[in-house]
Amino acid sequence: MSDLEELRKRMRKLQSRAGTAMMELHDLAEDLPSKWTEIRAGSVCLNSFGRFAKWISATDYAAAIIGVSALK
Repeated sequence: MSDLEELRKRMRKLQSRAGTAMMELHDLAEDLPSKWTEIRAGSVCLNSFGRFAKWISATDYAAAIIGVSALK
């Protein structure tokens, strides 16, 4: 598998994880205000932040290496 294919595969995986995190945040928001204490605990929020940070970092890296047009 080429480096480009590996990068695309990694980015798809990161994008999928970010999408899952987005849904977890959405589910948490739907349960407000009854589960407002879970926001402070931060597991969903911190998880989401980490997943999106990794995805954005990979996207920026790929854009620098292969150009934005190659990501689509």
